[in-house]
Amino acid sequence: MKDISLFVAFSAGIVSFLSPCVLPMIPLYLSYISGLSINELSNAESKKKALGRVLISTILFVLGFSSVFVLLGASATYISNLISTHKRIIGLILGVVAIIFGTHLSGIFNIRLLQSEKRLHLTKIPKNFLGSFLLGFAFFLGWMPCIDPILGTILGFAATKERVMDGVILLSFYSLGLGLPFILAGVALDAFLSFSDKIKRYFRLISTISGMLIIGLGILMISGYKF
Repeated sequence: MKDISLFVAFSAGIVSFLSPCVLPMIPLYLSYISGLSINELSNAESKKKALGRVLISTILFVLGFSSVFVLLGASATYISNLISTHKRIIGLILGVVAIIFGTHLSGIFNIRLLQSEKRLHLTKIPKNFLGSFLLGFAFFLGWMPCIDPILGTILGFAATKERVMDGVILLSFYSLGLGLPFILAGVALDAFLSFSDKIKRYFRLISTISGMLIIGLGILMISGYKF
């Protein structure tokens, strides 16, 4: 069953990448961390000259937000284990929260708190490799409300784990699902732009399916199913 939870976490990362308030902003982030305009990133000749810088900057950006998610996963498991005598109650609460998140994503209910987002002031972050990592770290703070329903459910998974390392691995797979498409977008922005234009028309469908899946997972958490 362990492979199932890791697959769920990885898939959740991909869904977060495809979310309506993350996907359209990817070119902006890539442009900022690479120091190239979107046109330069899309041009094969100029992209070839700066491919190394773009790749390193993108990987550091991914490592930045991954470090936050992994720390959250470890914390969720650790805190849950401290109060292990109430683990069943925690599972019930997290299951209910997951169902609430799912109803929001699927459009059954609109929760205003989960619709807010905080734009980052990119000019305050240095344009170098360190800045790429810091921007990745800040990515979590700026877009947390947008991906919170999905991330919150994965953290709920982590809280049901027995070992802190299990929580770390789970959130590492979530980060991989979110970060791998980002790295691929940096390597082939022109193909990504074409893909994003096509996928935008399915945003509502993606959110609905994601919401229903999270509701299902929340029901499993309430039932005490071991992931």
